[in-house]
Amino acid sequence: MPLDGGKPKYRRILLKFSGEALIGEVGYGIDPKVVQQIALELQELNRIGIEIGLVVGGGNIFRGAGLAAVGMDRVTGDHMGMLATVMNALALQDALERLGVFCRVMSAIRINEVCEDYLRRRAIRHLEKGRLVIFAAGTGNPFFTTDTAASLRAIEIGAELLIKATKVDGVYSADPLVNSDAQFISRLSYDQVIERKLAVMDTTAIIMCRDHSLPLRVFDMHKAGALTHIVKGEDVGTLVSRE
Repeated sequence: MPLDGGKPKYRRILLKFSGEALIGEVGYGIDPKVVQQIALELQELNRIGIEIGLVVGGGNIFRGAGLAAVGMDRVTGDHMGMLATVMNALALQDALERLGVFCRVMSAIRINEVCEDYLRRRAIRHLEKGRLVIFAAGTGNPFFTTDTAASLRAIEIGAELLIKATKVDGVYSADPLVNSDAQFISRLSYDQVIERKLAVMDTTAIIMCRDHSLPLRVFDMHKAGALTHIVKGEDVGTLVSRE
């Protein structure tokens, strides 16, 4: 479908955002207002024919690595974190379906009573039918972050762009929320992200993007309409790619 008189640049995308993004003003858990805002943005992309995969973290509910640092078994903690991502995915599915968007949650661990198992071919078929697919439970393996899960799923489904939603409008030389001298960086190569140890995504995720030439764009999820501008091919946020 046309978008403001022209075709979108991307046909299929994968969007990644952290569980903390869902906290909003409630301090913990899921803020219904934030979920609704995200759902409305995704509804617009779905309306114009963009095929959307989505990966969400679980840090708003549980962070396994944090408890592992104070003595909890890391594998147990990571499995608990995977369950938290399923909870977030179900909340997003509910918000999207109330807006009339057909949506499927696919989990990397088996929870058949509440969502589908992740199968690559089935996920692609859902996307081809115009359904938004939320990939839950990370990769299904401990020690791997949801950043890595996002890169993996994006590659598996043939996404043309991986989009990382953050609280700032792109990548900076330092954390702009604590360092007023931080410089905005509009373009980076994968190797520059790794060499400069920039907190874009974890190193495994960046290497996967590099090895499969998957471009990554980092943007401010709170900026209304930013996603639409990105799929139109506009220069929003920071682009990480081969230079």
